Amino acid sequence: MHDIIVIGGGPSGMTAALYALRANKTVLILEKENFGGQIANSPKVENYPTIKEISGLELSDKMFEQISDLGVDFELEDVENIQKNGEIFQVKGNYNTYEAKAVIIANGVKHRTMGLPNEEDLIGKGVYYCATCDGPLFKGKEVYLIGDANTALQYALLLAGYCTKVHMFTLFSGFFGEKVLQDRVNAKENIEVMNNMNLVEYKGSGKLEGLVFQNTQTKEVFEYKTDNVFVSIGQLPDNDKFSNLVDLDKGFIVTDEDMKTKTPGLFACGDTRKKAVKQVVTACNDGAVAAMSAVKYLG
Repeated sequence: MHDIIVIGGGPSGMTAALYALRANKTVLILEKENFGGQIANSPKVENYPTIKEISGLELSDKMFEQISDLGVDFELEDVENIQKNGEIFQVKGNYNTYEAKAVIIANGVKHRTMGLPNEEDLIGKGVYYCATCDGPLFKGKEVYLIGDANTALQYALLLAGYCTKVHMFTLFSGFFGEKVLQDRVNAKENIEVMNNMNLVEYKGSGKLEGLVFQNTQTKEVFEYKTDNVFVSIGQLPDNDKFSNLVDLDKGFIVTDEDMKTKTPGLFACGDTRKKAVKQVVTACNDGAVAAMSAVKYLG
């Protein structure tokens, strides 16, 4: 039995753990993959207060080291559901079931896919979602990238540093990321941007052999031979499994400004909740508020 279970080990979840531990509460973090969440895959973070420049992985490591020193418990578990029996929450993972007096959901979001028929079969066999993780496999080669927001722009700059050429495709007529990132991408001679391009087919069986795009304006079809593509088109929430205890809006958890859900003792923070601004600093803010609300709930 723990005082608080935190579901998710990203910046929001780790900040929640930090504040709860400092309030002398016992905390268990359940994380299904790796600590750091999305930010761990970011090659460069330049908008975190007091730190001019840091990799997402290094920032995540520092956060994890801080809560580890304070005595956080953690398990690698993919949470399947939450039940509340009286005043106690039971959190069922794919291996074990855990109990706590309060729960904070900070499970972030998952990668949005193109939704094409053979995409799942090609994941890791030419189709990738993390340039930080898999980009080095294509050092000295040409690479293909789909996306138009901040993460895609960062990936383009990262890949351009060690790949001969980055072919970048956007669905609309331009980028949606920060202007400073747009300017850097546009200044790179080895990044070629193709606008208004919709991926309609992955070529290949067992491994990626090519990509087929259609121009959304002219309807012209373009085919490229390649053994790689990095897909960076956003993320999706994964909260249906919590719908028995929370209200959802387009898949995101509805909370008040104190991170409270409709169920007493159950809180949500970070990108998993309905909110307008999703940045690492706002995720940390949510985590701090959620922990303080949970501590107050516990009395």
